[in-house]
Amino acid sequence: MSEDTRTAVLTPTGRLNMVAAPALKSLIEESVADGRDRVVVDFSEVVFIDSSGLGALIAGLKCTRQSGGDLRIANVPEQVVAVLRLTNLDRVLRAHPTVAAASHEW
Repeated sequence: MSEDTRTAVLTPTGRLNMVAAPALKSLIEESVADGRDRVVVDFSEVVFIDSSGLGALIAGLKCTRQSGGDLRIANVPEQVVAVLRLTNLDRVLRAHPTVAAASHEW
């Protein structure tokens, strides 16, 4: 499988909260099940994230890594960066400036 077919770019919109988080988690799991275990979550359309959204990202990270891939985040707004820093998740989910930067060298 080539690198391009192993990579999925997911772009959630609006608020990544307890309403939207399960759908993101499912999309990540479906991507991995389809053989796309390198997932980039593009946050360019996200305005808010809460603990449910963080949980979906961590579950997605675990899912991708168990399949030999990875989960990366890109175009992360300052509100999301602040939440990642407050929870120390910025150490696990490093924010990349663009989708291309996040998927570089896979």
